Amino acid sequence: MKRRFSIVESLVHLYESSVEQGDGALHMTRDGGMEVERDTTQHTTNDGGMEDGDVTLHKTSDGRMEEERDLDGEAELDLELFDEASETEDNTEFDPDYHSSDGEESEEESEVTAETEAAYQSKNGKILWTPAPLPQKQQVRFPAHHIKRTPGPTRLACVNAEDIRSTFELFFPDDIKQILIEMTNLEGKRVFRDTWKDLDWTDMQAFFGLLILAGVYRSHHEAMSSLWHGVSGRAIFRATMSLKSFTNLSRVFCFYKRDREHNQQKSDKLAPVRDIWDKWVERLPLLYNPGPNITVDECLVRFRGHCPFKQYMPSKPGKYGIKIWAACDANSSYAWNLQIYSGKAADGKSEKNQGMRVVLDMTDGLEGHTITCDNFFTSYGLGEELLRRKMTMIGTVRSNKPELPPALLSMKDRVRLSSMFAFTDTHTLVSYCPRKNKNVLLMSTFHRDAKVSDKDHKKPEIILDYNQTKGGVDNLDKVVATYTCQRKTARWPMVIFFNMLDVSAYNSFVLWTKINPSWNKGNFSRRRLFLEELGVALVGPYMKRRHYVPRSPASQNMLVQAQACSLEKDVLLLASKYKVKEARACFTAKKPSSSPVSSPSKRKRCQVCESKKSTKTSVMCSRCNMYICRSHAITTSYCYACKKV
Repeated sequence: MKRRFSIVESLVHLYESSVEQGDGALHMTRDGGMEVERDTTQHTTNDGGMEDGDVTLHKTSDGRMEEERDLDGEAELDLELFDEASETEDNTEFDPDYHSSDGEESEEESEVTAETEAAYQSKNGKILWTPAPLPQKQQVRFPAHHIKRTPGPTRLACVNAEDIRSTFELFFPDDIKQILIEMTNLEGKRVFRDTWKDLDWTDMQAFFGLLILAGVYRSHHEAMSSLWHGVSGRAIFRATMSLKSFTNLSRVFCFYKRDREHNQQKSDKLAPVRDIWDKWVERLPLLYNPGPNITVDECLVRFRGHCPFKQYMPSKPGKYGIKIWAACDANSSYAWNLQIYSGKAADGKSEKNQGMRVVLDMTDGLEGHTITCDNFFTSYGLGEELLRRKMTMIGTVRSNKPELPPALLSMKDRVRLSSMFAFTDTHTLVSYCPRKNKNVLLMSTFHRDAKVSDKDHKKPEIILDYNQTKGGVDNLDKVVATYTCQRKTARWPMVIFFNMLDVSAYNSFVLWTKINPSWNKGNFSRRRLFLEELGVALVGPYMKRRHYVPRSPASQNMLVQAQACSLEKDVLLLASKYKVKEARACFTAKKPSSSPVSSPSKRKRCQVCESKKSTKTSVMCSRCNMYICRSHAITTSYCYACKKV
């Protein structure tokens, strides 16, 4: 524009100089064209001035005629192009002051652009955000939800999940079973010496089953003596094993060698649980493929005892405990990957970019998923690294991040329920104002537009998607805490193992309901029923081989029913509901009669008498086959005639 107006000014100057000389000025203005001026110039240069330029210098005393004549041809060409390009200025007259006013307007526009760029420049000056989305051609191609693995239970889980108990045992393969049995027997021999009898997996199953049942009945905080009480306790506890057996097993249960604990703990804080924890975590992704959305967050397992990496988190209900990083499926809350936070390094230095490192470690092996995380993890660099791994990110952002622009942080003159967006070629940032002087910042590499909901809250689509996928880990914490099997203990490795049981029980519930979607469909207490059946199924094999009969009638009937029924499924169903009448009716070894039956071949202690008496008898109850002495038996006298009838 400046070049075009300079050419026009030169033409005006040429016209003024021709008027001063008086040569052909009227002739030029009448024809009004460059041709008349060119003809007049040729007439004055017939003596060869066209070639050497003498006449040109004589005609233009100011010395600029030659330069302006050389630009005549260019001026004609530029004006023709300018006329073709501009439709609004075809019929406008030339104004000498127009050029200066246009320059002022362009300066104002440049100032506004500079202010806008400064407002959308990041605080560290490295990232330039734009208030509008970039054209589609300039946008980076984002990885869509092209997940290679089909979401849901894997083939390994579908083939081996025959029933509820086998589904739970998928999380405890043979190598973990061997560690539990070997270390527990080793600790038992160390504590009880020669009186210790080696345990097998059936004993371990019964121990786990009682812990799970205590969690189902919300009795994990009760004293064990109350659980085994003959009147107020649960019958299934006494029917499974004695209180002394459970106490001894709880005392010696171990999965690490205590003699090498102190030596290894100097270099590895997780040495007591390292072997079993790593094997168990490696098992989790082999049984379930997560959906398109993954939630990464932190869990806190309650513990107030001595632990070298115990954390204090005032925002959590427990406040003190062991922090565990978790990556869960946003839809089912299946725990896909877990990692224990062991505190600072040995040198005492804090870890830099810890949130980014945790997310990358927890999502290693995934592709095509969207990661949802909170403001502790979200950063601009994390979004770029996830894009390189063909994953996207949605998360809240802290306002002190250096990559944020000041325009979205300011709350001055912000309208309630308003949204401001900022874009780069890879990221989208939104500032939503839910109420006055309050804003919420979210960053996403999955969204590439400024869509806002048409409902009354007018929330951006980024916030709606974040709210829908953020609760994967929080829901896992809630369901695990509802029916937890945690017992009071001073050993922090046992706290971690109890959490492993809780998470395994929930993951097995997810697998079982995905494989059998019609199981208790529509029942809002499906998980409680699943845990109850799981606990009974785990203690069933131990009950079948038990030799000593408990004293309480309900426990006796349950044990007799478990040992006598041929169909294990019916036994577990009846035992889980504690139907004493059905358990008695199921035992059909002998037909009921009106008087006790004597068994001369066997003599056992009366199960009704106190242990001090130890009365031996061969009389059995005609209904439940319980050994009773004469003092506790009810006899009926008949004459020979009535007996024949």
